[in-house]
Amino acid sequence: MTGGRGRHLVPLAGTAFRAECVRLAVVLATLTDADLDRPTPCPPWAVRDLVAHVRTGAGRLVDMLAAPAPPRAEVDAAGYFGPAKFTPQVDADRIADARRAARGPATPTGSTEAAATAAAFTAAWRATDAAVRTQPADRVVRTRHGDPMTVHEFLVTRVVEVGVHGLDLAVALHRGPWLTPAAARVVADLFTGGRPVPDGLGWDRLTLVRKTTGRAPLTPAERRIITAHPWPHLSLTTQR
Repeated sequence: MTGGRGRHLVPLAGTAFRAECVRLAVVLATLTDADLDRPTPCPPWAVRDLVAHVRTGAGRLVDMLAAPAPPRAEVDAAGYFGPAKFTPQVDADRIADARRAARGPATPTGSTEAAATAAAFTAAWRATDAAVRTQPADRVVRTRHGDPMTVHEFLVTRVVEVGVHGLDLAVALHRGPWLTPAAARVVADLFTGGRPVPDGLGWDRLTLVRKTTGRAPLTPAERRIITAHPWPHLSLTTQR
């Protein structure tokens, strides 16, 4: 396996994934159909598109675990977020896939579109959680990008997806951030490689995640500190 910055996160990954998905499901259960049309900080997606993207990502491990296991893992969670994931073509495909997914699920008679959206997300993440619980810690899967990874390393990337996009949804819905402590720890430790942030920044984990991913701007002083004291963060300012 390359790198290894995410390895120390393995014991927390499943717990953080469940905690963050439960928190998001609670929020989704409060939405109205009108909320689904709100714009998000990830244009051109509306809330419905962004939720569809998160739902798809949260459910990916079910099919991955049903496929034959590659012989060995070659990519860790940090390596997964490489430049190849953010090319214009990959980004365009990601946008289109989410918008197609947002046209479903079908709304049951007597329900609302928002309720169906919430139920679909809950079904997706619970299916992943159930599938993961039956697997050994070193089970290897292949991502849709072709990366051979352990289940737990891929779960770390799912925590990033659900947690960071939860920040985007909070902005779209005019609510405070709901990032859970477990998810904040996993994401922050992945971005820093488990190392302390440079002296003088004084960031808590939520601030670190927001600043590192471009959800909050760096001040001139913060830029000077980071330039003078490089640290192994991941640059996800373009992440979808």
